[in-house]
Amino acid sequence: MSALRGSRIAKIMRALPVLLVVGGATACGGGVTEPEATAAAGPGTGAEPRLPGEPTAVALPTFRQVTDPAPMFDSAPSHDPEHTPAYYGYVTTEYFASGTANQQAYTARVVIRRPVDDADFSGLVLAESMHGSGAAHVFEYTSMYVMDSGHVAVEITTTSPDQFIEMNAERYADLRIADGQTNEILAQVGALVRSPEGPLAGLAVRRMVLGGTSMSAGTMASYLPAHMVYRTPDMQPIYDGFLPTSRGGDVMEVDVPVVQIPTMHEVEASLTAREDSDERGRQYRLYVFPGMGHIDSRDNVRLQPNPCVHELSRFPLQAYMSVGLHHLFRWVDEGVVPPRAERIPIEGEGEDGRAMVLDEHGNPVGGIRNPYVDLPTARYIPVNTAVEPLIANPSANIARRGQAGANQVCRLSAYQESFSASQLRELYGNSERYVSMVEERLNELERGGWSLPVYHDLIMADARSVQIGEHRQVR
Repeated sequence: MSALRGSRIAKIMRALPVLLVVGGATACGGGVTEPEATAAAGPGTGAEPRLPGEPTAVALPTFRQVTDPAPMFDSAPSHDPEHTPAYYGYVTTEYFASGTANQQAYTARVVIRRPVDDADFSGLVLAESMHGSGAAHVFEYTSMYVMDSGHVAVEITTTSPDQFIEMNAERYADLRIADGQTNEILAQVGALVRSPEGPLAGLAVRRMVLGGTSMSAGTMASYLPAHMVYRTPDMQPIYDGFLPTSRGGDVMEVDVPVVQIPTMHEVEASLTAREDSDERGRQYRLYVFPGMGHIDSRDNVRLQPNPCVHELSRFPLQAYMSVGLHHLFRWVDEGVVPPRAERIPIEGEGEDGRAMVLDEHGNPVGGIRNPYVDLPTARYIPVNTAVEPLIANPSANIARRGQAGANQVCRLSAYQESFSASQLRELYGNSERYVSMVEERLNELERGGWSLPVYHDLIMADARSVQIGEHRQVR
């Protein structure tokens, strides 16, 4: 192994614990996890109680809406600036859910993002366990698609409430979560969301899936044994499908569909060999998008201003995470079997130390194609590096955590090396021709189900921002 490749893999592995313990279950490697999240997890990550031996109805927690004192903790601040919840007519409401799990009382925070007009609700719900860093990453990484489609997003806190109390002690004083309560909280709150007496009372929930990103994907994976036995009070399944993202490790086979989306970070570190399947009890797809980093660096306010050495990747992570969620929803709701996809091939000794096989432009071959790698204006590379010493004006998130925080988020971010003006001219001739090529390719990908129309204008705006022949291009 070359020294350069060894250095690259070492950087990834520093963010990849050999064993990740989340929710009382141990998952082997498989997903780059965020050290801040592991530290922040605290209560809620201990040993879970023994599961019942047969399907069992869970008790519904009580709930109440929380409105004051302001402010509310904002767990989803990162959006495309032109596509906020207000733009889509969405409202964010906070609740406290209280019940008993692992023989102890709990009060958990539940945030519901829904259309203001009930008539706009699609009948589909995306639930997630809040990431231990305080982020609803699954919603952030699919928000345009979720809100444009009229889906509801539900965020459930299963880790320590300390960061809420630190931010607003009076508002969040009642929150409490103990070790070993995660799975029962996810089951009970999920059943509450589906209940006609729950916070979505008056709305007909047809299907609900549980997602996770990185650390919260580990939480989701640890819940899967509980999924097999926990039921709503009328003995129906609580979750109809699962969406682990930014995770490369194996995921348990369950009786509902699973769509897994690892990123370039996981492909280079540790990736499941599980095969796609349509067989009931093994329904599974693995979707890998070349160009995608472990965390979003395009709209992520935690990375603004850039604390990293290299130019942050402008790859639109949510445009492609949403492809997986869209196919999962169609699978569980309509029975539409999603297409299978090629994976990114691996070689033991790649150019510049990468384990991924790269094309002539330095981007991965294979995987689910997209215009950013098929008609590239940059090379997309996993594992950025933080500036040392820390930049003078970091985001509030990084300022709170210091140099270690910058090191962590930069390692989990992809970066890009933009092509020179001469390279762009040689590849595409002029801007007009380039835009035409991107639109033709994008239309083809949309017809194949590999790009969603809701992101068409965003992707085309990126293409139009490329000034071929001028001294600089933005994308």
